[in-house]
Amino acid sequence: MSKHKTLEMLFLDELKDLYDAEQQLVKALPKLAEAASDPGLKHAIQSHLRETETHVSRAERAFALLGEEADRKTCAGIAGIIKETSKVLDDGFDGPVLDAGIIAGAQRAEHYEMGAYGSVITWAKLLGKDDVASLLGQTLAEEKAADQKLTSLGQGGINQAALTHAVA
Repeated sequence: MSKHKTLEMLFLDELKDLYDAEQQLVKALPKLAEAASDPGLKHAIQSHLRETETHVSRAERAFALLGEEADRKTCAGIAGIIKETSKVLDDGFDGPVLDAGIIAGAQRAEHYEMGAYGSVITWAKLLGKDDVASLLGQTLAEEKAADQKLTSLGQGGINQAALTHAVA
C-alpha cells in the first residue's frame, strides 16, 4: 500500500470538514437572526438556517452514497468566522451598523463554503462520483443564492443606513 495520500482521501477529509461547518452554522445562525434588526435580514438568515439544516442532511446522503459513515472533522475556518462574527454582536454595535456587521460575517461564511464546495464538487467529478457532485451542487447553488441575497440586502439600504446611523 502506498504511503501517499490520494485525492479520494482529501475529498473525504474535506467533506467531513464541510459536514462540521454546516453543523456549526446550524447552531450559530439563530443567534444572528435574533440580533438582526432589519426584518429582511432576519428573514434571510432564518430562511438560510432551514437550508443549512438541509445541507447537513445532504452531506449525510453524500456519505451514504459513498458507502462511508457520516463523520465530522472540526472546521477551524468556519469556527473562526463564527467567533469573529460573534465578537461583532458582543462589541456594542446596534441597529443598521450591527446588521451590516452581520451581513459581513455571514458573507465570509458563504464565501468559505462556496470555495470548499466548489473544490469538493470538482474532485467528486474527477473521481467519477457524479451523483455526489450533483447532490453537493444543489448546496453550492443555495450558498451562492444566500450570498447574493446578503449582497442585495446590504446594497439595498442596510449599508447606507449604517453610514447615517447616529452614535448614542
